[in-house]
Amino acid sequence: MLKSYDENFGNFTTLVNRKIIHYLNSQLIEFDITADQWQVLLKLSRQDKISQKILSKMVNKDQPTLTRMLDILERKALIERHTSKEDRRSFSIHITKKGLDLTQKLIPYIENIFKKILNGVSEKNLSIYLDVLVQIDENITNLNTL
Repeated sequence: MLKSYDENFGNFTTLVNRKIIHYLNSQLIEFDITADQWQVLLKLSRQDKISQKILSKMVNKDQPTLTRMLDILERKALIERHTSKEDRRSFSIHITKKGLDLTQKLIPYIENIFKKILNGVSEKNLSIYLDVLVQIDENITNLNTL
């Protein structure tokens, strides 16, 4: 029985999301990377040499947070920042060979983690779940544009 949308949906979604992030971070310790840093690397492995502003939107992080993450990834030699040819005030973010190698190593590793997390969830239920998430995301996007 549904108590309230907040208790049944909001709080539980937050709890499960935190558990997933915590579990991912615990599994990524051996690679010296966090789940948030992984998202940045994965995006760059698929679309390299992009502006920090575009990357910020892609990973849904504000500029100061992304800047700190990029500082860390740069110290680990996983990315490089190059001054943009069009605008010297902005940077183009490039993934390094070391970053690409780590990404290629982590893709199957993380896929396996999610197979374990989703154990017992049917393809049909997973499809419904993803459809619901897409609808919720669209609703939030529409509310933010009002």
